[in-house]
Amino acid sequence: MTDAGAPLVVEMRDIVKTFPGVRALDGVSFSVRSGEIHALVGKNGAGKSTLMQILTGFYPQDSGEIAVRGQEIERMTTARAKEVGIAHVAQHAKFVPGLSIAENVFTGNLPRSRGGFVDWKNLNRDAAERLHRFGLAIDVRRKMEEVTVAERQMIEIARALFADASVIILDEPTAPLPKHEVQMLFEFVRRQRAGGASFIYISHYLEEVFELTDRVTVLRNGQHVGVAATAELTQPQLVRLISGAEVERFRRPAREGSGKAMLEIVGLTRPGAYEDVSLTVHAGEVVGLTGLEGCGNGALARGLFGLEPLGAGQVRLDGKPYAADTPGKALQQGLAYLPRDRHGLGIVGIRSVRDNVSLAVVAKLANALGFVSGKRERSLVGKYIEVLGIKTPGIGQAVENLSGGNQQKVVVAKLVATKPRVLLLDEPTQGVDVQAKVEILRIVDELTQSGVAVAIVSDELNELIDMCDRVLVFYRGRLTREFRTGRDVMTPARILAAIEGATEEVADAVA
Repeated sequence: MTDAGAPLVVEMRDIVKTFPGVRALDGVSFSVRSGEIHALVGKNGAGKSTLMQILTGFYPQDSGEIAVRGQEIERMTTARAKEVGIAHVAQHAKFVPGLSIAENVFTGNLPRSRGGFVDWKNLNRDAAERLHRFGLAIDVRRKMEEVTVAERQMIEIARALFADASVIILDEPTAPLPKHEVQMLFEFVRRQRAGGASFIYISHYLEEVFELTDRVTVLRNGQHVGVAATAELTQPQLVRLISGAEVERFRRPAREGSGKAMLEIVGLTRPGAYEDVSLTVHAGEVVGLTGLEGCGNGALARGLFGLEPLGAGQVRLDGKPYAADTPGKALQQGLAYLPRDRHGLGIVGIRSVRDNVSLAVVAKLANALGFVSGKRERSLVGKYIEVLGIKTPGIGQAVENLSGGNQQKVVVAKLVATKPRVLLLDEPTQGVDVQAKVEILRIVDELTQSGVAVAIVSDELNELIDMCDRVLVFYRGRLTREFRTGRDVMTPARILAAIEGATEEVADAVA
């Protein structure tokens, strides 16, 4: 816990920023103390990213003041932000693939021998010493792509610190992490806070905000709603501040899986990923697939969509034999997949909403001569913007400029436009705010009412309980347990016990 009397290292006062037709920030004030982890929270589109882009010099503010350690900054630029010790660590840490950790640590500044060659001995020694100074004991000769995502983030934080950064912005850092790596990252951040570093922590995971941070500032609709010591708030209070009202969890009414068997898998095996998996998903049904990281549920979804080898076994879709070694072939047969990594696989950020939504159905929009009909395309995209409630200034807006929740809706729109019979969703609400989660889950429910069979890969147990007719547990590549709504008592504790390998008797004894 930081000292309430600690000096301010960053102070932003009455910041205003307007984009064409949108007032993104309306007189927002925000401050960070020395040795503090300060949460910045709000719904997607509340202004968090814009405020941080101004702090890091990406955008100039229209009006308002910025001071760093008491010094007024007349014009913040990216170079000036680096100079005064402000660094941004992205959700997916930036590194040069193919190079070692040591080479990435010293990118652009490799130590040289007198002959001008890279001094590998000093490079590896200095990199190891620098990382060790921040509590990272790691073999710096390893390639960056060989380490975990959490380790990459910690290396990125350490790089910023030994480049004299004193304020580090962490933007949704845990979104790509399995749960055991989250704690590893948290311990690292706490150690750096104890050494005097300050952090701005942006997250939609409110339980993490309460576990990690000292203070929390809430933005809503581009305005400053309030700031408080995290320990003085409860989670329901914080949700009300973020949303402006009480936001209820979406609970989908249970439905009998009496519809037609839409996806049937029998004895599917892929060595090293999953073994002898058999399951069925019916039309109008939602089935959850959960387990520990690497348990096989995610690999199964990616294999079904043609992103990875599927393995040996039988798969039928709507009663017909199914096989797809590319996503295009999967879509042609009526199976769509929403990836966990929406930025890497789901959207093309620099392209427009129109381009992203129509991408998977462009052939259907073509006229007899093979040219895409602009009228059909605009009609299709406009329909899904309205149906899914995508907040965008227009269909020509670049998707990367939308909030996280609206980006996810664009991915859903692209999939729904293909009119799938089976929809696979991998962590569909990851990295979106509480209101957007509810909206996305409502959309999924509406799809099931039209007969779509849905399978959700997730470790958000409350969400699975609220949404699914059945929850299937994977353990070390095998399907080991089924929980059925109306038959079994489904609680997070019971499902977690099964996820961790407990026998059915032991899991059922858990409250």
